[in-house]
Amino acid sequence: MNTPAKITCLVVDDEPLAREVVLNYVTRIDALECVGSCANALEAFNLLSKHSVDLIFLDIQMPEVSGIDFLRELNPSPQVIFTTSYSEFAVEAFNLEATDYLLKPIEFSRFLKAVNKVFKQLALPVPPLPEVEQTTDHQEAFIYLKVERQMQKIFLKDIVFIESLRNHIRVKTIEREIVAYKSLSAIEETLPTKKFLRVHRSFIVGLDFIETFSPSVVQVKGQQIPVGRYYKPTVKKVLGYR
Repeated sequence: MNTPAKITCLVVDDEPLAREVVLNYVTRIDALECVGSCANALEAFNLLSKHSVDLIFLDIQMPEVSGIDFLRELNPSPQVIFTTSYSEFAVEAFNLEATDYLLKPIEFSRFLKAVNKVFKQLALPVPPLPEVEQTTDHQEAFIYLKVERQMQKIFLKDIVFIESLRNHIRVKTIEREIVAYKSLSAIEETLPTKKFLRVHRSFIVGLDFIETFSPSVVQVKGQQIPVGRYYKPTVKKVLGYR
């Protein structure tokens, strides 16, 4: 019986928590074999001079050498999946023939899709991949957001609302308020629709915190949030407005 093909991979990211997330995902997929974890491009160059790999999970914003510049120097280049908080480099990444581009916080389901692409690119039979764990425990669900140069853990149950600030978002929780570098649309993709509702191009609210609502305004924890014209039909349907 033939042993299923394994993809050797390397994780490169200057943030320890971000590396931990990716490494955890890698260990959950039998078809992946991690040969190393590096905090910057220079460490990665050194490792690649001794070991070849099939795939690199690569951050972009790193000290000294960015992930984009690092990829440009690789010849030949293995498959690369970018793992980053910055959406604006996506076009450049795909011009460099990156296999995929994952925005942090990365969901396991999205990670699996990217790994699937790698097997197809390498013309390898796609092995059985683990099913995405469907958890109904909203109390334990969380995301990581990049605040300055640290990844901060935020429990979904604590999020009152999220506001767009152009290239950043303001996340208002029960106890604190943080500003993170991420778009509202990107964070929306990671949130469960049963617990969060986009009510305006600039606002997402936590359904559990809605106190009162009308076709034009919802109130969460004493703060009034406008309902955008485009979002009114969905808001009325979800909230059961008659």
